[in-house]
Amino acid sequence: MNQHVNADDGNSSCERRPEGRTVNAELDHLMILSNHEDPGSAADRARFAEELGFSRVTMGETTGWNIVPVLTLIADRTDEIGVTNDVISPFGRSPAMLAQTALTLQEVSNGRYRIGLGPSSPAITERWHGVEFDRPLRRTRETIEIIRAVYENGTPAYEGEIFDIGGLEYERDLPENPPPIDVATLGPKATEMAGRFGDGWAPQMFTSDGLENRLEDLERGAELGGKALSDIRVSPLVRAIASEDRERARHLARSTIAFMLGAYGPYYGDSVAEQGYSEAVSNIRDAWAERDTDAMAAALPDDLLDELAPAGTPEEVREWVEEYGEIDGVDAVRVGSVRGATEEDIETTMEALGELV
Repeated sequence: MNQHVNADDGNSSCERRPEGRTVNAELDHLMILSNHEDPGSAADRARFAEELGFSRVTMGETTGWNIVPVLTLIADRTDEIGVTNDVISPFGRSPAMLAQTALTLQEVSNGRYRIGLGPSSPAITERWHGVEFDRPLRRTRETIEIIRAVYENGTPAYEGEIFDIGGLEYERDLPENPPPIDVATLGPKATEMAGRFGDGWAPQMFTSDGLENRLEDLERGAELGGKALSDIRVSPLVRAIASEDRERARHLARSTIAFMLGAYGPYYGDSVAEQGYSEAVSNIRDAWAERDTDAMAAALPDDLLDELAPAGTPEEVREWVEEYGEIDGVDAVRVGSVRGATEEDIETTMEALGELV
């Protein structure tokens, strides 16, 4: 199984494709950058992940660090590990700047970079970037098309519904193998778009059954784009914590998942509700309305926690991730940390998952 350390919401990650295993998924392990004192410590963790055999590191961006210089540092201080971001919002940077960013990181990393894009959320778009959250799927689609125009033609010239760009010329030589584009989506139409226009799909907060159902939308989109599902790198992200203190690990995971369902805006909660857990999501949201985080966690049933998060002993976490990676169509499992995890927790989780290499 390949390994990948992944991060969103200010996180970092890494990945590797080991030999000799029949499991059809890489393993992506998410590292939370909020646990780092400075970008240098993120690079240190990336090197540790590389030593353990992980195949890719990724980092997310919300209202914390600008991830581009940190990814640049990671690429400079590692040798083989892939570099990714999860994910950059098309509302926060222009499409041409995103193309420049991708091409620069591809050069810095000697061809190890994948760019991750996602529609983001109303809160981050409007309350951080100061931009109206208008037509997010159309903006994401046009952003992807403009990035590809720069890749292929060296210019962002484009006429669309959102963007109308006259176009200048990219000043450097274009690489023969530009960075693939991964798209983070949840809903049916958004996932169809990811399959049609992207090179990879990076969802999260899906049960096994929910993920299998959504893969049908991804396949439909791939067919619209003249591709097969196997052409799309499917790498769902899950939140994990491995510890010999099983109850503590599950407590931290429960709090994290409940917070994501109730306080992270509507999309994660809506998605999980549609997967058959509407009552649980409703109860969690009611608790969040009172800002009662203990009640939020208490409202998350054990079966839903078990569906969404590998949390428990190192052996339990390994088995969970391995089984999730065996879902037909999955190429990688991105494993992220949880709120409240210590440095020791993260290292224990990484070492436990490193045994899957």
